[in-house]
Amino acid sequence: MKRAARLAFALDVPTGREALVLARRLRTAVDLVKVGKELFVREGPAIVRALRQLDIEVFLDLKFHDIPATVGAACASAARLDVELLDLHAQGGSEMMLSAGRALRSTCRREGLRRPRLLAVTVLTSLDGSALHETGVAATPAAQVARLAALAQTAGMDGVVASPQEITAVRRLLGPGAIVLTPGIRPGGAESGDQKRVATPGDAVGAGADILVVGRPIRDARDPLAAALAIKDEMRTSRTVTRRRAATGRTA
Repeated sequence: MKRAARLAFALDVPTGREALVLARRLRTAVDLVKVGKELFVREGPAIVRALRQLDIEVFLDLKFHDIPATVGAACASAARLDVELLDLHAQGGSEMMLSAGRALRSTCRREGLRRPRLLAVTVLTSLDGSALHETGVAATPAAQVARLAALAQTAGMDGVVASPQEITAVRRLLGPGAIVLTPGIRPGGAESGDQKRVATPGDAVGAGADILVVGRPIRDARDPLAAALAIKDEMRTSRTVTRRRAATGRTA
């Protein structure tokens, strides 16, 4: 049976105080929170520890991309924060990803820690074909995502980060066991902001995403809790419809 999709709220706020207020308010509506560069650079590991003390699961979204030894050491340090998920750039190559995986496994085994699931970022949702071409990548975003997802799977990553437009292809490529985490989620009528490749929560779940990352549509809502609950409801409805279609052999 397909696992239920989960909602991750992006704590894209500048201070730990704001982050903890939001996390406490939304803890009953979301499954985990995402701590990214803005918050982590300001508050450091202390914000992750504070969230874990509240028994809130954390996706540490720092997108490591460096030489293999450095990324491996960074992943080992992240494991000591007891996060559920962390990520790196697949563009860093197979040796970097292998080094990260080895460091996580050895550190967690030696120190008796829970091993975070390690995800590989494929192509950022802010990039389209022209932006990729500027960096020397001739492939389309879809082709580049597929190439990097396959590389990540070979390197032993637990899953990938991919835009809504590539969910179906990535799921078909990686199979049911891989985690597919999807940013760029926008409820109907929401502004897309700097995201280029977006989808609604229902469409993303229907396509096969495991974890949906939503930030501004919840954070900037008049009632963030109600906004989060509405997204969860849409996710559940989409999953139910998808299961019924699968049971009857319908695809649309």
